[in-house]
Amino acid sequence: MIPTITPILVLCSCPDETKARQIGTLLVEKQLAACVSFAASESMYRWQGNLESATETVLTIKTSQEHFPRLRDLILAHHPYEVPEIIGHPITTISPSYLQWMQQSLGAIKP
Repeated sequence: MIPTITPILVLCSCPDETKARQIGTLLVEKQLAACVSFAASESMYRWQGNLESATETVLTIKTSQEHFPRLRDLILAHHPYEVPEIIGHPITTISPSYLQWMQQSLGAIKP
């Protein structure tokens, strides 16, 4: 029996589609994400006192709370930003079949 996971969505913006796909591929290959979606985005933010705007690619990562520490560490190791966006959101409602698929798609939970 596969243990029940706590599903979450993680958002992570990357400077371009190439870097986003590189990180997304690593996450799925290493079974830290069940699925990664990519979307073009424009961000506006304050950085070092200046108002900035950037075209980015946002990853929407379907994973579990239990896999988050390793997922975060992998993103930090491969992300070019000094302070990458890595934001986890709880999933409060999910279809049983999708949750089962996620559990089967994610690797073993490791400390």
